[in-house]
Amino acid sequence: MTVRLPSFTSLPQTENQNPAVTKAPVVTPKRATGGFALLDSLLRHEVEYIFGYPGGAILPIYDDLYKVEATGAIKHILVRHEQGAAHAADGYARATGKVGVCFGTSGPGATNLVTGIATAYMDSIPMIVVTGQVPRASIGTDAFQETDIYGITLPIVKHSYVVRDPKDMARIVAEAFHIASTGRPGPVLIDVPKDVALEECDYVPVEPGTVKLRGYRPTVKGNPRQINAAIQLIRHSRRPLLYVGGGAIAAGAHAEIQELAELFNIPVTTTLMGIGAFDEHHPLALGMLGMHGTAYANFAVTDCDLLICVGARFDDRVTGKLDEFASHAKVIHIDIDPAEVGKNRVPEVPIVGDVRHVLIDLLRRCRETGVKSIPNQNQEWLNLINRWRQDYPLEVPQHPDSISPQEVIVEIASQAPHAFYTTDVGQHQMWAAQFLKNGPRRWISSAGLGTMGFGVPAAMGAKVAFPDEEVICISGDASFQMCLQELGTLAQYGINVKTLIMNNGWQGMVRQWQQAFYGERYSCSNMEVGMPDIELLAKAYGIKGMVIDSRDQLKDAIAEMLAHNGPVVVDVRVTRDENCYPMVAPGKSNAQMIGLPKQPPKAAVEPVACSHCGATNPPTHNFCSECGTKL
Repeated sequence: MTVRLPSFTSLPQTENQNPAVTKAPVVTPKRATGGFALLDSLLRHEVEYIFGYPGGAILPIYDDLYKVEATGAIKHILVRHEQGAAHAADGYARATGKVGVCFGTSGPGATNLVTGIATAYMDSIPMIVVTGQVPRASIGTDAFQETDIYGITLPIVKHSYVVRDPKDMARIVAEAFHIASTGRPGPVLIDVPKDVALEECDYVPVEPGTVKLRGYRPTVKGNPRQINAAIQLIRHSRRPLLYVGGGAIAAGAHAEIQELAELFNIPVTTTLMGIGAFDEHHPLALGMLGMHGTAYANFAVTDCDLLICVGARFDDRVTGKLDEFASHAKVIHIDIDPAEVGKNRVPEVPIVGDVRHVLIDLLRRCRETGVKSIPNQNQEWLNLINRWRQDYPLEVPQHPDSISPQEVIVEIASQAPHAFYTTDVGQHQMWAAQFLKNGPRRWISSAGLGTMGFGVPAAMGAKVAFPDEEVICISGDASFQMCLQELGTLAQYGINVKTLIMNNGWQGMVRQWQQAFYGERYSCSNMEVGMPDIELLAKAYGIKGMVIDSRDQLKDAIAEMLAHNGPVVVDVRVTRDENCYPMVAPGKSNAQMIGLPKQPPKAAVEPVACSHCGATNPPTHNFCSECGTKL
């Protein structure tokens, strides 16, 4: 996804000669420092929050920030580690759809941001990362706290800049926002040498939306012929399936996906990044597919005859054994990034364009030509899927002497159904993906990079963006310890995030793999020795801490957590050896899942009559085959 754009820093920057800026009214220059130009440009791009940590090379920018923050125009959130700043900006961007902004100083400050930058890059999250740098004359001399952060981050950013002249600052910021937020979104780095931030120049603002970059023209509208070809495939399909990824979230295509699904009666499965793009309470929703997806989603993708991929990239955790993924299906692939179309699976109908715009055009053509689903065209397919739902449901174990993690997820989902949920990475992440029913942008999880420690700082970013909404982080005892210092940030600013820790004393997913594939040799995966008392740890930061260790406490304790006016950390002692199922083992196809529920012999059961239309349905159906009403 890396986009290397033409560099304009060496070109003359006099008025009307800058090829990156369209013609605008003449603005009288005023003397200002590079630091002021940066902050004023951020204000013009409607930045409200910056997550960061100061240090020597970036102090001139923080000095200007001190003055701007005093006006109330921008709020800076001081994190306890730069990785937390990047994850918080990422969480802010995922929750809002806006560009997140984070600051770090040179050297270790900049390198501490790398994991967060890579996390955002892998999941296509728009972010501006500003780093301080040693003075221009010291670059390349191994000066104190000098690192080539431009070079280090080249593979994990959409674009990057080193500001060599303060008068370029406004243009660079405008370009960075444009690049980060258009096409396939992603992080952009702006590296600012210390003396550039201090130096005065004739500052001329560059307004948002006025930049025009040579060679950078993301395709928005889909090819009409390809859209017509897609319609024809959909019309003639008998076992279609919509496979929806994070691109649908980025494009805001939720309504269009639902309209398409309902128009042609197409079941919908989502990737981990696509959760929330389709109403998971809808009869056509199959939940997540892939390694820990629902059995019925994985069976459906194996048996479908048409796979409509919307904003997804055929990731290995989704496809399993690639040559057996939807091997009987023709493929329509809609994506804004041409590099993804055909990368892992060659589609019969490739459509490059913004997902929402392509679907709008496709639906408009269907309306204009009167194309719609033929009655009962897909009914046998839906009946088969409903039988799979009945036979292979997601299970919530109830052990006599311990709480299962699934019980905790189900309980929090029932008490806070409309919350923003962030997760860390591991078993708890997969259980949350299976059992939560999230709305658009209310599921925030590191998918591509799988970053432990993401959950709490990402929740900070979401809560700062939506202070009146419930924000809950679901974490594991191992992941939580990766960024637990951000409890200090929660305490300082009173950021009302609720953190629920599934504590089984293990790196849970590592333990599960060691059990299943490494002969139960549990090398370095047990976390009990050295485990902090999480309740006391929270209290040490001035935050409410709680412990749940029995089932009869669960409901009331979660209600207490949600009712508390302030951040809370809850240590839930869950079943130590619970595994996350279903699971597609490495190298296997999606249909070859382990951990499926065992099916007892079925007794003869009377047919079920639909309460809405009166039609008779087989007892294995969850939904009426005539009208779709839940039975």
